[in-house]
Amino acid sequence: MAALLVETCHVACCANRTPNVVSWGRGGIVAYGTCNSVALYHPLKRRVISTLNGHSGRVNCVQWVHKKDCGPESELVSGGSDNLVLLWEEQDGKFSKSGQLGGHTGAVCAVDAVYQDTEAAYQLLVASAASDSTVKIWTRQGSEIQCVQTISFGNGFVMDVSLALLPGSSVPVLACGGDDCKVHIFIQQSGQFQEVLSLHGHEDWIRGLEWTVHGGDVFLASCAQDCLIRIWRVFAKPAFSPESLEEDTIKLKEDFFMVKTKDCCTSFAVTLETVLAGHENLVYGVHWQPPFLKDGIIQQPMCLLSASMDKTMILWSPDEESGVWLEQVRVGEVGGNTLGFYGCQMSPDGSMILAHAFHGALHLWCQDPSKEDEWCPTVVISGHFNSVQDLGWDPEGEFIVSVSSDQTTRLFAPWRRADQNQVTWHEISRPQIHGYDMQCFAMVGRFQFVSGADEKVLRVFSAPRNFVENFSNISGLPLEKLLACSEGVDLPEGASIPALGLSNKAVFQSDRSAQTPEDDGQFSSVSAQYSESYFQPVVLTEPPPEDHLLQNTLWPEVQKLYGHGYEMFCVASNRAKTVVASACKASKPEHAAILLWSTSSWKQLHSLSLHSLTVTQMAFSPDSRFLLAVSRDRTWSLWSQKDETLSDTEPCFTLYAHTDKNTSVHSRIIWSCDWSPDSTYFITGSRDKKVIIWGNCDSSENAAENDEVAIRPRSSVLDVGEAATAVSFAPVLSPDQSYILAVGLEGGKIILFKWKPSGDTSAGTDWLHCGELDTFQCHALAIKRLCWRPRVGRAGHGDDSGNSAWIQLASAGADHCVKIFNVNRLAL
Repeated sequence: MAALLVETCHVACCANRTPNVVSWGRGGIVAYGTCNSVALYHPLKRRVISTLNGHSGRVNCVQWVHKKDCGPESELVSGGSDNLVLLWEEQDGKFSKSGQLGGHTGAVCAVDAVYQDTEAAYQLLVASAASDSTVKIWTRQGSEIQCVQTISFGNGFVMDVSLALLPGSSVPVLACGGDDCKVHIFIQQSGQFQEVLSLHGHEDWIRGLEWTVHGGDVFLASCAQDCLIRIWRVFAKPAFSPESLEEDTIKLKEDFFMVKTKDCCTSFAVTLETVLAGHENLVYGVHWQPPFLKDGIIQQPMCLLSASMDKTMILWSPDEESGVWLEQVRVGEVGGNTLGFYGCQMSPDGSMILAHAFHGALHLWCQDPSKEDEWCPTVVISGHFNSVQDLGWDPEGEFIVSVSSDQTTRLFAPWRRADQNQVTWHEISRPQIHGYDMQCFAMVGRFQFVSGADEKVLRVFSAPRNFVENFSNISGLPLEKLLACSEGVDLPEGASIPALGLSNKAVFQSDRSAQTPEDDGQFSSVSAQYSESYFQPVVLTEPPPEDHLLQNTLWPEVQKLYGHGYEMFCVASNRAKTVVASACKASKPEHAAILLWSTSSWKQLHSLSLHSLTVTQMAFSPDSRFLLAVSRDRTWSLWSQKDETLSDTEPCFTLYAHTDKNTSVHSRIIWSCDWSPDSTYFITGSRDKKVIIWGNCDSSENAAENDEVAIRPRSSVLDVGEAATAVSFAPVLSPDQSYILAVGLEGGKIILFKWKPSGDTSAGTDWLHCGELDTFQCHALAIKRLCWRPRVGRAGHGDDSGNSAWIQLASAGADHCVKIFNVNRLAL
């Protein structure tokens, strides 16, 4: 698809829950595995610049292939739960898959790669460790890739591998660490790796290894679940040294091994340089500060970064006078309900450090240029760590809210900086952190939404004052205008979750002032020692870091809606925000009823019974006259609102039209539906690969009050090639007055179509295929929801006038991603 037609505006995704899944390249790009893809994130531009789709299982490890001249890398290697190792290569600024290494019979959990000397028989050397208890060695010469060796570890598992070249000889050395608590050292001799040493010392599983070259020596850092880090030094041993004759001298124990090259035979010694004890929990990652080029000479700073499950990262370096390794900087998270860090990386210039946590969140700290000892948390990408089930825009199209199986509801908005034209999207609030997997969501006002999870209850949330103020600061929208949307209600300051509770409780100014402990430090009761609320109002001028999102950006829950017998499945609200419709999982007709709720009183209005199985999606028409429902029973139903003669009567819906097994064109579950912007037509998408437009809903052939109307297909049947899981009408027409539609497929593709009503639908000429998103724009797994911005223009850019060429499309995928695309409607 031409770049002019669709551009990726934002990708929200987080790192997978594995230790070796993040790698920071010398070119400044952070590569990390997210679900089945590799995301390339630019920390300075603060956006994902590309996603690499190629794995069919979770990506467990990612590693840039570093160049010897410390220049920006052009190759990347990744391993996944699909038992494959993939090579990616950059050409003309775009990455593509350059090789597939298949041979493991278990999930690949660690990879590393080095470039060989030009005299070597092959150019690239790759080592991969997998859960099949083997380490495989691969070589690439030209475009030919082959596995040259498989090292078996019996019943043991290797957790990490690291490759390097011995200085002076350019002989590859491989370190493997695993569940036997030993570091195994292999040297390549005559094309095969042979184990020369196993280093003892760690008392628990080894989790991370990394080599670095400093001068003529090689240093290996290893970390383990015994909370310790060990640094080993490998150096060339002269054939004869006078010191070796002096038996009285005290020195560290040395292990030796011989390396044979064409010219000579060199002896190397390995000694324990130091043991670093500072972490209080399992240490999962170690990373040396990257080398840099200065005056044509490669400089390697002796600085080591470590990350641990105690929620801290530590920078270690030797003291200039004594040479003793000391802790220089410690950063981390305090409080919250999260586990610790799985890995760490450092920027090429050493001014930024990055950790990824158990829940996938990235944590970025930046060194203060004026005070070298001070590190401050800074803005970084965030996203869901499980399938994104639903999403939607607010009525004004200024932000997006998404819900996911990771049990969170997240709010993304554009960040407008006064000093820059560039607008980037970020997560600015996490209104709901739940105990059940989230399933569905609908906005019922500018700052109010209703959400459903794998429970029988619907919950209604309303934004607190602290959020509205911070949203104004970050988005650049005037605060008075935003507060006017709250209709003069006395807004709470924020919200917090009580101990052992599931409901977000509102926190008012009076609650916080009452919490201050008594001056003498005496508590009236045992429970008074523990704060009722951990909410602290924070004035934000930039998107908040993870610990603020967890604790200080919750929205108070204002209502619970009871009535369904099984877990919630879908929810919808009308354009006027007066009625909410909800449906739950059902295998019997009595549970498949749609419940209608009034947003003014939150009372149940009606129960609409027709379907026999789960209602999968619902949509109110833009004029709020109709409610459309599609179901697992392969039919749809259309309900019309009776004309309200009295202003104080609640809305009443009656059956207007429906299909049955004989009239339904669909032969499988109908996953999705949507309305045209003029409320005339609606679209359905099904697992049977068919997409159909139905109508005409505003025709004068309306039947008498209690009779049903025949709504027929108005388009030819569109076969999209695979199950259609999401469909959506754009809010405006194209220049030739055609409807613009987006169709999301089970394989992750998004296709754009134009459709114009025509008298003859048998020829199939009414559909125009406008293009589909390319491999690196689309999702890696099924599209769960597509939603166009309700207004023309791009959020945050100030081009909301009707003349703008751009319309925005948001998509939610089972690959954990929320994506926003800018579509040029004039180029369609």
